[in-house]
Amino acid sequence: MIDSDIAIEIARKHAAEKGWAFPEPVEIVPFHGWFGGLKRFEIETNAGQLGTKSYFVIDAATGEIVSAGYIPR
Repeated sequence: MIDSDIAIEIARKHAAEKGWAFPEPVEIVPFHGWFGGLKRFEIETNAGQLGTKSYFVIDAATGEIVSAGYIPR
């Protein structure tokens, strides 16, 4: 099980490998499973702002990136 700080570092590393920007502010939303327990983290960079964004969904149990996207505006 990973925590939110590790999830952000995983996302930051993936963004760097892809050549994506990772602008602040970063918003992380933890999602819990139906019966409790942390299921995943959703991370959005440049949260609440216009412009470049990176978006990640990270599995909380394994640290695996389930989904990732980038808007280079």
